[in-house]
This record gives sequence, C-alpha cells and structure tokens, in this order.
Amino acid sequence: MHPILVAVLLGLLQGILEWIPVSSEGGVALASTALAGLDPGDATRLALFLHAGTAVAAVAYYRGELRDVLDSLTALSRRPFADETADLSFLVLATMATGVTGLPAYLALDAAVSELEGGLFLALVGGLLVLTGLVQRSAAALSLGERTRPDWVDAILVGGLQGLAILPGVSRSGTTVSALLLRGHDGESSLRFSFLLSIPAALAANALVLVDTGLPSITPVEAVVALAVSAVAGYLTVDALVRLVREVPFWAVCTVFGGLGVVGGLLVAL
Repeated sequence: MHPILVAVLLGLLQGILEWIPVSSEGGVALASTALAGLDPGDATRLALFLHAGTAVAAVAYYRGELRDVLDSLTALSRRPFADETADLSFLVLATMATGVTGLPAYLALDAAVSELEGGLFLALVGGLLVLTGLVQRSAAALSLGERTRPDWVDAILVGGLQGLAILPGVSRSGTTVSALLLRGHDGESSLRFSFLLSIPAALAANALVLVDTGLPSITPVEAVVALAVSAVAGYLTVDALVRLVREVPFWAVCTVFGGLGVVGGLLVAL
C-alpha cells in the first residue's frame, strides 16, 4: 500500500477512535503493524505521535470552554478549586499527575514492546482492551453520589490514570471517563473533562516521541498528512461520537474486540 494512503488511513483511524472508549493508540498501533509492517515499538511511538492531530481538533471544538477556563487564570492562585477556578485547577493538577505516571510508563512500555513479537503484541493489546471494557462496565454500575465540580482527588486520580493509559490497548478516554463516573460526575461532564484533559497530554506525548526518537518510521510529508487527516476527522466526528457515547455501551465493544485481539494474537504467535 502506498505510504501516503497508509498515512491517510492511520490519521482517519486516530481521528475517529480518540473520542470513544476504545483505545485509539492500540487501534492505530495494530493498524500500522498490519498496513506498514512496523515493529511493535515503532507502531506504539507512531500511535502516540498522531495524538497531536486530535489535540488540535479538541482545541477547535472546545474553544469556548477553553476560553472560559483561561479566564479564571488570575484567580487560580488565590482560590484553587473554587466555583470559578475548579475546571482550571483540575486541568493543571491532573496534567501534572499525568506527567508523574506517564513518563515512567512510557519508558517501561518502550522497553517492553521492543521485546515482543507481532502476535504477542496483538495479544497484549487485546488483553488490555478487555480490561478497559471491564473497568468501564464497573464504572457504569457503581457510580457514587453526585458532584457538580471536580476537586483535587479527582485531579490526581484521573491524571494518574491518564498517564498509565499510555499503554496500547488501554483507552485513555474510557479510563478517565470511568474514573470520573465512579467519583460521581455525570456522563456529559465526565466526557467534557476527559476531552479537555486530552489536549495537554496529547501534545506532551507527541513532544516526548519527537525528543526520544524523532519521527517514528514516517517521512515528514507522511507525518503532515497523517496529522492533518486526524485533526480534520477528529473535528468532524467529535460531536456525533460524544452523543453516541451517551447511548451505546462501549464497554461491550472494548471487551469483544479485545477478546478477538487476544485470540488473533495468540494464533499469530503460535
């Protein structure tokens, strides 16, 4: 397959999967392994790199919310987690927590996937998708109380889990939304916080990959194409997919596709 076409397909996949509780990183990594023949390490780094495209889409889609959040910046040092600063306080502290857990997870992941064969990599991603689905199912059933604004516990918990979601197969949106639901936030607020929090995390992941290894097995032209497609696809699909998430039990989707990934990966490995 022509490399530009592969870049378009991977960007399209990233743009769609980022918003739903199915691991976009795992999906893109699997697709790049199948379409471009990348080894697990390069496939994982490429998947992380492409998150910058959907970060741009999130900024464009949530520009109004981001403007409101930034308007409270001057009051942040005086009254953190007050009514007018709760959202910004949550984003700042959660992003810091993501860095604390995400960097070690990235280093451990990079070492681990380099030792895996293709089939075992598929099985690992599938197993983590199953785990994500089970977490989401539990969150839907065990939501605790009702909260109208986030606090420091939410920030540390959700940010720390987001850092661990760097693992391919662990859905970043599914994990963070599940944690917020368990903490008592409603579905719409949980989605909003999750997607806003994805912006600094995605840009940081992209920068980490570039600093660590440079462009991950992709030419500059292919990188621009993939990022542009993921940004456009992400912007065009986010509204529809946010509505869909409110209706469809994506925990079941994670579990089914994860199970297929485990079986397929083991068959390839054998």
